[in-house]
Amino acid sequence: MRFDSARLRELLTALDRQIALAGGSEVDLVVCGGSALAALGLVRRTTRDVDVLGLARTTPGGIVVERLERLPELLASSALKVARDFNLPADWLNLGPALQVNMGLPDGFGSRVAPKHYGSHLTVYYASRYDQIHLKLYAAVDQDSYHVQDLALLKPTRAELVAAARWTLAQDVSGAFRKSLKDFLRTNGHADVAEAI
Repeated sequence: MRFDSARLRELLTALDRQIALAGGSEVDLVVCGGSALAALGLVRRTTRDVDVLGLARTTPGGIVVERLERLPELLASSALKVARDFNLPADWLNLGPALQVNMGLPDGFGSRVAPKHYGSHLTVYYASRYDQIHLKLYAAVDQDSYHVQDLALLKPTRAELVAAARWTLAQDVSGAFRKSLKDFLRTNGHADVAEAI
């Protein structure tokens, strides 16, 4: 089952209610991917899940993303109740991209996240357009598929693509990846960016 931004809001509001009913404390999540694109109105498309990078911790310098090995028990059980009520897959809320926190996020990531409140207990900090360009470029080179379309719909400027390309090269320093990245950029109409990195 796929859902759009309106359905996403409904699901996350329901998740907030489940957390509250279970007597849980406030939960602050950092989310990227298709659900973040939809929630922020950056791309109009549906998604199958909510990709959680980690927990958001507020510091004087902005939001810091804390990686999770697994969803906290109360959050996981609340998400399963939402899955039951809305006929969703059990993993509709997942930690698919969480390893990226260890590998490194773009500099300043936490200062650009956009918070949305879904009730008294759940706040989601969505990755910004700038950071999504970085993450989508990295994913598009490795995985192709819908990431390529998302990247195109974000309409990155040359400067944004150069910054994103340089960041991806720090994620994978192999010569093979550099070649794949340059080939991808050339194939998708960004030969000038390929030459700049």
